[in-house]
Amino acid sequence: MASSSSGLTFKLHPLVILNISDHYTRVKSQLHPPPSAHGAGSNGGADPSAPPPADPPRVYGCVIGVQRGRTVEIFNSFELLCDPATDSLDRAFLDKKQELYKKVFPNFYVLGWYSTGSDAEESDMHIHKALMDINESPVYVLLNPAINHAQKDLPVTIYESDFPLYWMVIHTTVELHVIDGIPQLIFVRASYTIETVEAERISVDHVAHLKPSDGGTAATQLAAHLTGIHSAIKMLNSRVRVLHHYLLAMQKGEIPCENSLLRQVSSLLRRLPAIESGKFQDDFLMEYNDTLLITYLAMLTNCSSTMNELIDKFNTAYDRHSRRGGRTPFV
Repeated sequence: MASSSSGLTFKLHPLVILNISDHYTRVKSQLHPPPSAHGAGSNGGADPSAPPPADPPRVYGCVIGVQRGRTVEIFNSFELLCDPATDSLDRAFLDKKQELYKKVFPNFYVLGWYSTGSDAEESDMHIHKALMDINESPVYVLLNPAINHAQKDLPVTIYESDFPLYWMVIHTTVELHVIDGIPQLIFVRASYTIETVEAERISVDHVAHLKPSDGGTAATQLAAHLTGIHSAIKMLNSRVRVLHHYLLAMQKGEIPCENSLLRQVSSLLRRLPAIESGKFQDDFLMEYNDTLLITYLAMLTNCSSTMNELIDKFNTAYDRHSRRGGRTPFV
């Protein structure tokens, strides 16, 4: 697969990844529901008469966003209906969804489409060409739903389409690709970065801290929260270590000096003294004391509630005993 030389900068928002993942999960659950507990054999093994698992389904949708100059920012997405037999889209459904989204997001435009799979397939080009009447240079976002524990990067790939040479006057993002003597349209990989806004960060953090479906205990939730914090600190430490080794190698002359990277590191280091000011210490101590006070009040409230329950139980037990012995209840 060729790499893109268009010079475009792609920014992908987490909401798009969540939408694609949710779309795939719902379709897979509907087509391949989990086996019931009573359907399993007595020995707990799989039923030999059961049909073999089918191939994972593919889902399709449109990605929308804005393009400012050479920067393409993908904000959101919506689902599409596609006929897998003919690889054709339901254009009436697409036009209706596009019209509805245009009312809610008037500044967003259809930038391309998305699908799921391990790699771009030949049939994907038919859908890609079908969207070229809406966007003459659409992008293709591909999510790989297969779980790979050894992979550290996001299983998301963005493809551009390269056109023949006679389109270069209109599109500065194209190259000449000749296959069997005929210029053809092909997919090329494009690099991208993850861009987030405050609302998305809050939403992603909320999804990451959802309670387990089995109603896990508070200890389980606390352990999951501390594990997330530990992973974040571990990743931060590894990245700082990489920067440190890189700067040491640059200082020793083992690698060439890059002024742009040095300026970014310098800008990052200038933020550190900002947390050493007196105002920061005062604000931090005030917030710390408020947190301790709230924790103390919560403990007092819990103790008071426990004491009230104990008194109610004592009065109930003593009242029964007094009715048998003819004594007055304790008040």
